[in-house]
Amino acid sequence: MARTIMVQGTASHVGKSVLVAALCRIFYRDGYRVAPFKSQNMALNSFVTRGGGEMGRAQVVQAEAAGRAPEVDMNPILLKPTGQASSQVVVLGRPVGNMSAWEYHRDFAGRAWKTICEALERLKSDNDIVVIEGAGSPAEVNLQATEIVNMKVAREAGAPVLIACDIDKGGALAAVVGTLELLEPEDRDRVAGIIINKFRGDLSLFQPAIDFLEVRTGKPVIGVVPYFQGFRIQEEDTVGEEALERSRQACTRDVEIAVIHLPHISNFTDFDPLEDEPDVTLRYVGRGTPLGRPDLVILPGSKNTIEDLAYLKRHGVADEIRRLSASGVPVIGICGGFQMLGRELHDPMHAESNIPSIDGLGLLDITTTFAREKVTTQVRAVTCGPGPMLEGARGTEVAGYEIHMGRTDPGGEVDPVFEITQRFGESRRTLDGAARGDGRVWGTYIHGIFDTPGFRRKIINSLRVMKGLPPLEGSVSLSAWELRQRDYDRLAEVVRGSLDMGKIYGLLGLPAGRGRP
Repeated sequence: MARTIMVQGTASHVGKSVLVAALCRIFYRDGYRVAPFKSQNMALNSFVTRGGGEMGRAQVVQAEAAGRAPEVDMNPILLKPTGQASSQVVVLGRPVGNMSAWEYHRDFAGRAWKTICEALERLKSDNDIVVIEGAGSPAEVNLQATEIVNMKVAREAGAPVLIACDIDKGGALAAVVGTLELLEPEDRDRVAGIIINKFRGDLSLFQPAIDFLEVRTGKPVIGVVPYFQGFRIQEEDTVGEEALERSRQACTRDVEIAVIHLPHISNFTDFDPLEDEPDVTLRYVGRGTPLGRPDLVILPGSKNTIEDLAYLKRHGVADEIRRLSASGVPVIGICGGFQMLGRELHDPMHAESNIPSIDGLGLLDITTTFAREKVTTQVRAVTCGPGPMLEGARGTEVAGYEIHMGRTDPGGEVDPVFEITQRFGESRRTLDGAARGDGRVWGTYIHGIFDTPGFRRKIINSLRVMKGLPPLEGSVSLSAWELRQRDYDRLAEVVRGSLDMGKIYGLLGLPAGRGRP
């Protein structure tokens, strides 16, 4: 039976997910079979497992760091916000309906506890170590009666708890002291140490603060983790501040790609691989960032496609996209963004929105109708679309996944973009996506297409040629998976050097390593 340890935080966005990923990588490299676990995750950034189950992206990252294939037991409850204080509730990878926050906490959370405990037990029975992540803060006293993600999980798992804080934003010492003061005595005793995260500056000058914390709380400071940048560790549920800051800067490379930052943007990690290309500047356009005249516009996925489309219309972004397209700028849509490119979108059953119908951008001859049934599957496909962007990539295989609740019907003025050759691991022959005849507007339901380096480079080279630039030959980089693996190792080394791993192994009651796999 696995040993357990849990990372909780003084607040959201203090770095819990990344710290758990780092610990998973350290334990994995030390020869242990390790799995991550987060009982309840609220995020729009999700993933589809081999079995077709949907789970939060953070636990996918942690599973990859642990050298494991993601499985829904690692995140048994996923909440995907839809707006108006409500979320789609996904249990063990399958949606069970939309609920308001009140309905969820009053009626559902208690019923979900049995599912959470069973998932945790399955992981414990199949691993040496389970690293558990909390959510928000354990000191949210208004939620103590119904919480199923922090101290209640720690008690069930018998896990010592490490409390992490973000010192970069200030107030970290007060946050740690206040968090511990608000915990019940039993839960306070379960806290085994403190992690100071995102530290900048001279550590020797910070020693008095460490001494104060240890005396004031009676808890050891397990380590001080530096503020680091440049690692491709995917964000849990929001576009990272670093990416948004880069979006405010001028284009400094040959090709500029603008991703529309939708209010309910989802699966934005689709575009991380584009940032790694040496000739690409990737910008997220929104929150006051002007669209300008990029070389490519991408409409990303959305958890509430119709409302996000209405938002683009209200703020004039829809008209800007249409003007750019009319002037020859290519436009791509992924999933919800693909649906927005069409003539009409209908939601007669209010599967995503209270708006029953809306006109699309009119850039593709397609019509989408939403339904309650959700498609979640991994796929492999071959590129077959027309036009200058896609013809150079014809025959290139891509791998990805689908997560959508709509059916899109093509008209007579579009051609397919991909031929799906495999779904659920079985051979299939199905067409996906739609492209305008000139190939300058196209969309697909497949997430993750840019993870494939060959396809990614061919699309970028087509943009270079459109600008009169020569293609970059022999510049195919590592795959997105290989880049992430490299960065998990880098992350593990930084965190290993910052934490007292001997003390952490002591909490687990395990030797410090059994040889690297």
